[in-house]
Amino acid sequence: MKKIVFATNNKHKLQEVKAILAGKADVLGLADIGCNDDIPETGNTLEENALLKARYVYEKFNTGCFADDTGLEIEALDGRPGVYSARYAGEPTNSVNNMEKVLHEMEGISNRTAQFRTVIAFIEKGEISLFEGIVKGKIAEKPEGNGGFGYDPVFIPEGYEHSFATLSPEMKNSISHRARAVAKLSAYLSDVAQKPNK
Repeated sequence: MKKIVFATNNKHKLQEVKAILAGKADVLGLADIGCNDDIPETGNTLEENALLKARYVYEKFNTGCFADDTGLEIEALDGRPGVYSARYAGEPTNSVNNMEKVLHEMEGISNRTAQFRTVIAFIEKGEISLFEGIVKGKIAEKPEGNGGFGYDPVFIPEGYEHSFATLSPEMKNSISHRARAVAKLSAYLSDVAQKPNK
């Protein structure tokens, strides 16, 4: 089976993606290839950051790889925290502090429309492909649930009454922004595998 590197040290994300790509590719994390570098995320968009990380690993380790960047985009906050989601409350990154900052900024605001957006950049044999996944929803009034990670406890996906953090990993994997982007990557890998000389 094809081995590809997912440019992440986040064990939660790695488990999510391994589950989605099971049978399509053997997914390795950065630790699996001995990469302990702090890869810079200096882009101004999710696309730029995903590409920066993927290109860094591809050029240094000469292996097919992909990277993602995800942002929580809140309508009433003009799309914030967006590309700065992971470090919204400052360094070092802290999910609880990030959620508290968002909830504080949303106090008294009735429009709680938001979306999670993931962009994946995949590089293999010098070719770059981008895949996007979006899940729409709203910001909860307070955190709920112990599952997931990041902003999951304060994000209620469309069609559901409770937050991402209350869903089982299997359920979240079936509807999440990352799952949707990885599903597009999975379809691409299947398509490429069926073509000769690829």
